[in-house]
Amino acid sequence: MKKKNNYKYKKCRKTNVTNVKYSYYKKYKNIKETIEKRYAILIGIIIFIICGLALNLFFVQIIQNEYYVRRVQTLSKRIIEGSSAPRGRIYDRNHRLIVDNKPVKIIYYKKEAGITTKEEIELAYQVGEMIDVNYKNIGKNTIKDFWLKQNPELGNKKIKDEEWRKLKERKLTLDDINKLKLERITDEDLKEFTDKDIEAAYIYYLMNKGYSYAEKIIKKENITDEEYALISENAHLLKGFNTRLDWERVYPYGNVFRTILGSVSTSESGLPYELKDYYLAKGYSLDDRVGISYIEYQYEEYLRGEKNKYEVLSNGEYKLLKEGKRGNDIVLTIDIELQKAVEEIITQELIKTKKEPNTEYYNRSFVIIAEPNTGEILAMAGKQIIIDGKDYKIYDYTPGIVTSPVVVGSTIKGASHIVGYNTGALKIGEVRNDACIKIAQTPLKCSWKYLGTLNDLTALKYSSNTYQFNTAIKVGKGNYRYNQPLSIDTKAFDIYRNTFAEFGLGVKTRIDLPVESLGYKGSSTLAGHLLDFAIGQYDTYTPIQLSQYIGTIANGGYRVQPHLLKAVYDSSGKDLTNLILTVQPKVLNKVNTKNEYLERVKEGFRQVLMPGGTGYNILPPNAKPAGKTGTSQSFIDSDGDGYIDKETISNTFVGYAPYDNPIVTFTVVSPDVSHYENRSSYQTSVNRRITNQVAKKFFEIYK
Repeated sequence: MKKKNNYKYKKCRKTNVTNVKYSYYKKYKNIKETIEKRYAILIGIIIFIICGLALNLFFVQIIQNEYYVRRVQTLSKRIIEGSSAPRGRIYDRNHRLIVDNKPVKIIYYKKEAGITTKEEIELAYQVGEMIDVNYKNIGKNTIKDFWLKQNPELGNKKIKDEEWRKLKERKLTLDDINKLKLERITDEDLKEFTDKDIEAAYIYYLMNKGYSYAEKIIKKENITDEEYALISENAHLLKGFNTRLDWERVYPYGNVFRTILGSVSTSESGLPYELKDYYLAKGYSLDDRVGISYIEYQYEEYLRGEKNKYEVLSNGEYKLLKEGKRGNDIVLTIDIELQKAVEEIITQELIKTKKEPNTEYYNRSFVIIAEPNTGEILAMAGKQIIIDGKDYKIYDYTPGIVTSPVVVGSTIKGASHIVGYNTGALKIGEVRNDACIKIAQTPLKCSWKYLGTLNDLTALKYSSNTYQFNTAIKVGKGNYRYNQPLSIDTKAFDIYRNTFAEFGLGVKTRIDLPVESLGYKGSSTLAGHLLDFAIGQYDTYTPIQLSQYIGTIANGGYRVQPHLLKAVYDSSGKDLTNLILTVQPKVLNKVNTKNEYLERVKEGFRQVLMPGGTGYNILPPNAKPAGKTGTSQSFIDSDGDGYIDKETISNTFVGYAPYDNPIVTFTVVSPDVSHYENRSSYQTSVNRRITNQVAKKFFEIYK
């Protein structure tokens, strides 16, 4: 029985072992087959990739061979630009040339890498033999510094042992040591220096002036053909020295409109430091010449020229790739002949007026002549007169038109009327008595004289202040009683300012110049100051804001952006044939009022220039003019100590013609024409005279 069971056990055991082996074999076989399949797939993928690479390589090396050869050549090219290209020309509205370029010979130096001080000194002497430079204004320290460069050992002997010790102890710096050396160089040390040595010292100074990497102008004016040729022919021997042709701006009309035309940086200065990052981001080089003020700066994108582009060949020669060209030409809205006449009129009147009484503080006047429907400025000028000993000197002050706010007075009463009409504080034809206003603990507030009974038109014609005071009180919801306190709703200030802003007063006009001031905005909300505001005696405005204001009235309520750019032309063709851009009028906003209200103001302005009006004969009557005069109390710092100490009188005028179809506006501002110090009440009529003369000149040109 045991044997039988043992047999069964052995048989079972044998069967199990066999099953295990078979199972293991089967599993191994499956794994092997899986691996082989995966290898086959992997090999297939590899073969596919290799085939793809082979095809791509064939495509690149055979089919697109020429394309990639050209790409390699392009990427390996060394491209450089030539010197700055001439800028575009500037013309007036009648295509008269007012800014041009002229070629200028330049001898320059650009430091080469690794050049030594000794080599630069030798170059300075060599170049001094070839050209003449004006070294008469060379400084004594420049000569001493040159002596030190040539005599370093003698210079070291001028420093005491104790001073060398302090240098090691860091109690003195190298700058301190060099300063001591310069101080101790005597005239005896320099007595052997000849004129040639001093000339070389000056050339060496020019070679090392400013940044080391920058191009240094050695000579720019009065270069003879012989000097230019000598440097050019020997440039390969004079390390870093060379010649080139540059350009300079020239002004056929001299200083007429010169300030607003702007300036351009020089070859030496390159990009202005404060604008360096801005211009570099636009692809400029550090030594590029750019517009740095007014028109030249404002329209840099058009006026900038395109420089020559060269490929540097393997032998060091240059191959011209693209020829540069002059910048685009621009046409301004200015009539340069009218501008010239306006500047002459202001200059003559400034000199004449300074001989009149009570004009101690009067020193400037501004004029703007503009087209009300387009915003084009035909002339804009400001002049300032300064006492120089016993004589007077006249300076251009045209930028003051956009940066110099003044108290403008009654010229803004047209906008004040609109506030009254819009709010219901003033009715068309409303009659009022011109009696003075008296608020408790304040002086009487009156018109320039008692004007009797007035309506809304005659209030403008005779320039009543009290008429505006009564309107302002109603706008401020005040309850006026003679010599009693007056309370108002301070929101009235915002109502006035918001409406004034629609005319261009107290906001930027957006004239196309890089700077523009807003003027002064008063912070007090006293009732008396609201009354002052309504007659132009509180906030201040710039002359260009006044010009936009009268233009808005003249054209029917559209605030148009004033501008100086009229058109842009491509310079590659004949002069002013390839038009690129024409500036279109830009309406900034429409005054929020009824047309009948605006027409009422225009009728009032027409009556101002009729017989009996405050502006009668200020513009030629046959021109069918309209406008508004202004006289204001203003305040100045007479002695420059930072404190306002004098009360003066300022005059303004705004007008247009003809009143039924305006084609021109006139804005004339003369601050501080008189004062209250003397017993004499004389007040010069300079503002009226300037207005009359510039208007006559305009109608003489534009008949």
